[in-house]
Amino acid sequence: MIDMAPITASMLTSSLDTTLTAVKTAGADPRYRVGGTGAALLQGVRLPVGDVDLLVARREDVDTIAAALSAFPCLYAASWISATSQYFTRYDVNGVHVEISTVELEDDSDAMECVGRGPWQHYVLVTCGSHRVPVVRLELRLATELLRDRPDRYEPLLDHMAARGFDAGLLQRAMTAQGLPPERRHWVNDRLGAFPPP
Repeated sequence: MIDMAPITASMLTSSLDTTLTAVKTAGADPRYRVGGTGAALLQGVRLPVGDVDLLVARREDVDTIAAALSAFPCLYAASWISATSQYFTRYDVNGVHVEISTVELEDDSDAMECVGRGPWQHYVLVTCGSHRVPVVRLELRLATELLRDRPDRYEPLLDHMAARGFDAGLLQRAMTAQGLPPERRHWVNDRLGAFPPP
């Protein structure tokens, strides 16, 4: 990711709405999920956001969205990145970096943010401009941020979830899937007042 000034909710909404409108105008309807910190911001979590991440199921979906965004500056041409097993591209849409990618790793878990069934199975629909947008659930995002040890991201997620509720079972599976050590999982459970399933 390229470091940029933090993105506000209105900037994210404008960029994503423009992106999805361009895709719709092109007659395309790719299967996608909004992930990353942008997914959390769209769900009302106040945290730093540097870009918008669109996860798609197929490489041709990356190419389809890229073609729909051809009027916008392309910052990274669609290509395979072997180090992360992603087919990836990046555009500047209304001053916001929009990143579109596959993540082509196998995993049996249903609780990873970008891999396996997780993002496709565990999401919520959020209104974003003129679109209803599928965004990855906060439980999956929190586990990712805990793994990355980014307190400026996971602290706001913990505060939001403690105040508004969460799926304790999904969170436990997500933390286990990310390989978080038991003491870290216990700390999160204590912080949220949650208890691991028996």
